[in-house]
Amino acid sequence: MKYVIDTHALIWFLEGNSRLGANAKAILSHPDSELIIPATTLAEAVWIVERRKTSIPSAKDLILVVEADPRVVIYPLDKEVVELTINLSNINEMHDRQIAATALVLASKGEVVQLLTRDENITASGLVPIVW
Repeated sequence: MKYVIDTHALIWFLEGNSRLGANAKAILSHPDSELIIPATTLAEAVWIVERRKTSIPSAKDLILVVEADPRVVIYPLDKEVVELTINLSNINEMHDRQIAATALVLASKGEVVQLLTRDENITASGLVPIVW
């Protein structure tokens, strides 16, 4: 099982924020979890940190923590992900489409994936198995 991480799940886990779902927290805390951070998630997280909307001190700190975690793979925002977003019109926000598309691309390659998100729009789409 691989877990694709949405932006708020990443930020809230790193902050120790109580808004992180219990199941997502357990997965993100487990030393054997295989974690996929879409490039879009990382870029959004940097944006949030730079705007001082989190307790994470700096974007550099965020990047260092992500890079230091051997469980993490950063998945690129590539042509395959972008093309798949075209078919995800029931997800309103572009970044959310890219994150869901990352999970779908991995699934199309035979990976068993779940998305760690509380985003209502992604959840309501029913396109990706969700854990929160």
